[in-house]
Amino acid sequence: MPDDTFEARLDALRADVCEMGRTVTARLERAVTAYERRDQTAGRAVATTDGDINERYLALEGECIDLLALHQPLASDLRLVVASFKILTDLERVGDLASNLGGAVDAMAGDTVPSVPITDIGEMALAQLEAALTAYETGDPGRCHDVAAADTDLDQRCGAATNDLVRSLVNRSPDDVAATLADTKRYLLTVRDLERVGDHAVNIAARTLYMVENDAALIY
Repeated sequence: MPDDTFEARLDALRADVCEMGRTVTARLERAVTAYERRDQTAGRAVATTDGDINERYLALEGECIDLLALHQPLASDLRLVVASFKILTDLERVGDLASNLGGAVDAMAGDTVPSVPITDIGEMALAQLEAALTAYETGDPGRCHDVAAADTDLDQRCGAATNDLVRSLVNRSPDDVAATLADTKRYLLTVRDLERVGDHAVNIAARTLYMVENDAALIY
């Protein structure tokens, strides 16, 4: 006889993970928009309001542990709990990366670094994250593979932006390089963080594929 309470908790867990995903996605989107508009107030707001995501993460992590310990799920139910547990960690880290981007916006006033396509890269990372979360919500294995494939484009775009920035430094005088070093470092770290958002999106897709089809092909 099925355990209706357990099934309800599984449904609630999946819904809560999706809701946390929407919250994290919205925060990243606000950070990207703040960057595009050079809106320091909006960037600061994203950078300093990460506490609710951390609290939600801890609460849902506790729920996963309870489900594993009290119900000892098997087969597909076990995969759902384990995948959700790991996806929550990825979402919490994306929340941290969104805060980093907000902090970068707050420090942008008067910077002297050549234009870097942070907004375009941010939108690519955001689209990849949204696709991964849709795959989890709908249980779509095909979309999981699409997310993994899209990560190659994001990695290439991040690599090109990094190379362009480094090349611009090579063509500057030593005095100019010294004057722009702090701003350059911030841009490089921002590109790296957005690339990591894509990596977390791939992780979410990989966990989802494991959850839906017991296929670990994307896990690395």
